[in-house]
This record gives sequence, C-alpha cells and structure tokens, in this order.
Amino acid sequence: MKEDLIRLTVFEAAQKLKSREISALELTDAYLAAIDAANPEINAYITVTHEIARTQAAASDRRRGQGEGGALEGVPIAVKDLFCTRGVLTTAASHILEGFVPPYESTVTQNLFDAGCIMLGKTNLDEFAMGSANITSYYGNVKNPWGMKTGRALVPGGSSGGSAAAVAAHLCTAALGTDTGGSIRQPAAFCGLVGFKPTYGRCSRWGIIAFASSLDQAGPITKTVRDAGLLFQVMAGHDPKDSTCSNKALPDVIAAMRDGVRGKRIGIPKEYRMDGMDSEIAALWDKGAALLKEAGAEIVDISLPHTQYALPTYYIIAPAEASSNLARYDGVRYGLRMADVGDGINDLYEKTRAAGFGAEVKRRIMIGTYVLSAGYYDAYYKKAQRVRGKIIDDFRQAFAKVDAILTPTAPSAAFAIGEKMDDPVTMYLNDVFTVPASMAGLPGMALPAGLNKDGLPLGLQLLTDSFREDTLFAVSATLEEALGFQGL
Repeated sequence: MKEDLIRLTVFEAAQKLKSREISALELTDAYLAAIDAANPEINAYITVTHEIARTQAAASDRRRGQGEGGALEGVPIAVKDLFCTRGVLTTAASHILEGFVPPYESTVTQNLFDAGCIMLGKTNLDEFAMGSANITSYYGNVKNPWGMKTGRALVPGGSSGGSAAAVAAHLCTAALGTDTGGSIRQPAAFCGLVGFKPTYGRCSRWGIIAFASSLDQAGPITKTVRDAGLLFQVMAGHDPKDSTCSNKALPDVIAAMRDGVRGKRIGIPKEYRMDGMDSEIAALWDKGAALLKEAGAEIVDISLPHTQYALPTYYIIAPAEASSNLARYDGVRYGLRMADVGDGINDLYEKTRAAGFGAEVKRRIMIGTYVLSAGYYDAYYKKAQRVRGKIIDDFRQAFAKVDAILTPTAPSAAFAIGEKMDDPVTMYLNDVFTVPASMAGLPGMALPAGLNKDGLPLGLQLLTDSFREDTLFAVSATLEEALGFQGL
C-alpha cells in the first residue's frame, strides 16, 4: 500500500486527500519511510524534516476534519535547498553557509504552505545552483534513479538535481527548483520528468538565495504537466518584497490545458539543429513536431539568428551577477567563519571564502569579477548585455509568427558521474538549448519524450512568449498525451 501511495501524482494525491480516502499523515509517513530507505544511496535530500512534516500533516488533517483546507491541502513536497525556510537549515549546498538557519520564509514556500503543502525536506543541488550535473555540492553527488535502475552511476542534471532525483525516485509528489540557465528543465529531462520555468517575474525571488538576479526563477519539477500547473497557480503571484515580481494576472493554466493545439503555429528553430547533434535526439524532435501536426498544429520553420551567442553571453552575465551577489558571504555576519585568521579583516575574508566556496563557485566569481573590472566592463559585460537584447529581439520576432517553439531540452541523455567534471566548457554546453529562453525571460516546459538505446530518458522543450503560460500549458498537455511517456 505504501508503494502505491508514493507513486501518486500531485493531482491524484490531492483528490484522495480531499475525499478522505487517505490522510495527510498517512501519506507523509509513507514518503518519510521511503526517503529514509533510499536517500542514503541517492543523496537527493540534504535535510529531511521528519518532525516538521509530521506536524504539518497532523495540522492538515485537523483542517480537513473541520471542512477547511487549501488548494493543495496535505500534499507532501520537497524544497530545493536554495529557498530560505524558517527554522530549517538552509545551505545552498555550500560549506560557506554552514549552520545558517533563516528566521524568515521565502515567499514561494510560504505560498505553498498556505495552500496546505507539507515539506518533507530540503533537496541537494549544485553549490549555489552553479552546475549542470549536481556534482559541485558540498554534501556530495546526487545519483540519477534511472542510472541506479541499470546499475550505473549517472548524474541527475543540475542544478536542481536533488529535486529531480527525489521526484523520479518517488520520494515526494513534486519538488521546487530554480532555473537560471536551465536548472529545472535539464534535470527534468535527465530524470524523465516535467520541468517548468515560468516567465521571469511570475514567482517572487524573495527568500531565494541569489545566483544571477536577472535570470533566477522558481518553478516546479513534477510527474505531469497538470501537476506543474497546480503548483504554479499557488506559488506564483505578485510580491511587493521583490521589485522584479510582476503584477500581471495569472492565467488559469489548468483550464488552458483543454484548449489543444488546433490552429496554433509551432516554430522549429533551424539554429537548434546543431552539427553533430545526437541522432536519437534529432529523431525525437522530429517525432514531437509530427505529433503536434497530427493534433492540428501548423509546423513552421523559424530562425533565431543570435542563438550561437546565447551561451557565451550567459557565461558573462551570470558570473558577473554571481560575483556581486556572493560578495555578502564574508565570514562576518552568518555562516562559516574560519578561526586562526590573524589580525586583519582581509585575512578573515580570504581564508573564509577560500575554505567556504567550492571550485566551480570560485571559478564563476573570478570570471564575474574580471568582466566587471575596470578596463574590461565595456568589452565584456556591456557588450554581453547588448547581445542579450538581440536574443530577446529574435524571440520577439519569432513570436509574432508562431504561438510556441519546440526544441530539444538537452544535447544528451544523463552521463556518468565524473565524466565531464574536468572540462567546464563541455559541462556548460549542457545548457545550450535552455539558456536562450532564460536570457529572454521566457516560460519553458521540459517534457519527457522517450528513451534512448540505453534506456535513458530524453526530453523535448516548449517555449512561448512572456506571460503566455496558458498557451504553454495547452501545447504541453497535448504533446504530453501524444508522447505517452511512462516514468520509473
């Protein structure tokens, strides 16, 4: 019975909880038992919040018994350890935040708790969300459940790899992630899941540990498109504490799922069909386009001419913003502070930051500091911002002609742990299909689309214009149904 419980989708769990077929405490205990059994091997969670989860579940059952309850009352979820959670260790998977327990709650998690969600724990990630494989965490690698099925140690993708692994291994109904350059969509593809990045500004960034402030956006990793919509409609919305948070009205994305694709125009960007593309991914992309055409959509060839510049532009802008955001971790106010640092404040800063940050974080801080430095600002950062404007214009012109764009999500299936860790440029190429939409602030949906010859998941990505999540969910639901993917 417990095995059946932990395989429920968010929608199924919510229905069973509403009908009182199961209790929130029963469901929560089933997940906590599964986590205790599997997490030592998968390492999806940094912190498991047993007591908090059971307390929240008992309170949920009391509300339900009184005829009350929120939209997701009693649904157990996991939270990426980049979201500040009141009274719970929050690490960003970094040694430098050793012992940091926030006295406040992020807006997104508060919205979910207000809707009745239960927090099972905080999931692992690449340190400060900087990575594509979940191998830079101070708390160790996360293993992809698909690899464990075949006896191979594979990465789950990153940076939200712990969240994706937890959902794929049935250690939560759904999980919160953040997406800066593909950190929700790429791990979703590697783990055979749905990953949704809303339009930049849809979800408040208040209480999320910052990586790159003009790019970071919260979103869900789920088993179905419907589940992604159920979480989105609760977690999104205007927040006066975040000046970049939009006050545009939220669409009813669940209702939009019934709209289908008949009469819609789906763009296929020629620049995404790159030299040396994996033939299985190319075939799956063609299959996705054919399925949408069969459903009534018109397939249109389009051009996004500045695509080739998106990745190098991202790796100037994101590190520049990171170098600024991470300057606050200095060993003075909170987190790690090294002892035996001599007499000077500079010695404290240097030794604490040297010990507290991992190699990838240091690399990006140094890149970011360099491109912002006197004499190089105009040549790198300012030029990158101009190119970003060109990328945004490409998408603006494309969406004047089409309703949605279909691309692959990642250039490969999940690879072995350690396979690319000595080559940062090769690792950065994992984000080649996801970064352009992040640069433009667009909503994107990663869908599990099929398996490669090794039995590993491959994904497709759908993009729509800013704040057109209704269209994104309509097209995604149609393609999801046509693909008929079955998870673990």
